[in-house]
Amino acid sequence: MTDETGPRGLNMPSPPTVTVEHLVELNPGDMHDLCDAAEAAIIDGGGFGWLKPPPRHTLEQFWRGVVLIPERDLFVGRLDGVIAGSCQIQRPPRNNEAQSFACNQTTFFVAPWARGHGLARKLMEIGEEHARSAGFQVLNLDVRETQRAAIRMYETLGYRKFGEHPFYAKANDRPIKGLFYYKLLNETQNGDGA
Repeated sequence: MTDETGPRGLNMPSPPTVTVEHLVELNPGDMHDLCDAAEAAIIDGGGFGWLKPPPRHTLEQFWRGVVLIPERDLFVGRLDGVIAGSCQIQRPPRNNEAQSFACNQTTFFVAPWARGHGLARKLMEIGEEHARSAGFQVLNLDVRETQRAAIRMYETLGYRKFGEHPFYAKANDRPIKGLFYYKLLNETQNGDGA
């Protein structure tokens, strides 16, 4: 980071650089950063299914699998060049013609140390744009009710809640409700499939 002169001549750190990119392969440095960020998010309670970090080799196998699955596109958010979050756009299987117009956003997280810089919003916006440019009309997602900051962001980005599942997840032997959202990617859509 570079310093800039602020009020009264004080040196102030410049804001971190936030970038998002589509990864099709993971080099060792990216794998390390991605696993570190995922572990931090899991510990903080936003672990896309995991309640505690799995062994590192399990996490590495998970991410290697993601980039190999043709129906998944992995997007990573970087803060000053370090991977700090991710989201995936998951296309339906080719044999599912009835739902070929819709895709899902999954595995969305930002490490706690990288929050507050707009990275989550930028990940979502890039993911949406990717889905839109791939010809999808609807983007679906689901989230645990405990992930309040993510829910607020989804709603401010125009996602509409269409359902709840009272036994979506379980943590500390207690059920956690899941919330289901969608967003029409074409602003002119009227919601009736037209």
